[in-house]
Amino acid sequence: MALADAPAPTGILYRLPIIGIIARDIAREPDSVFYLIVGILSLLIIATVQWGLPVLAMAALTMVPVMFVLLIAITRG
Repeated sequence: MALADAPAPTGILYRLPIIGIIARDIAREPDSVFYLIVGILSLLIIATVQWGLPVLAMAALTMVPVMFVLLIAITRG
């Protein structure tokens, strides 16, 4: 079975423009998550060098809802 013969993944996540491309890539090869993490950290470092500490503060503020969801998921089991 060729890669082109594989059924396309369904769902709203795979239909989004940029996130869908990343999700399909991660579904095909799980190791690509690490490349995504390195890319995001690189962008954060470049933005911090360019604009300073406000970038770190904004990044921390955007991670607050993510941490809340993780903590709720952990407590729910």
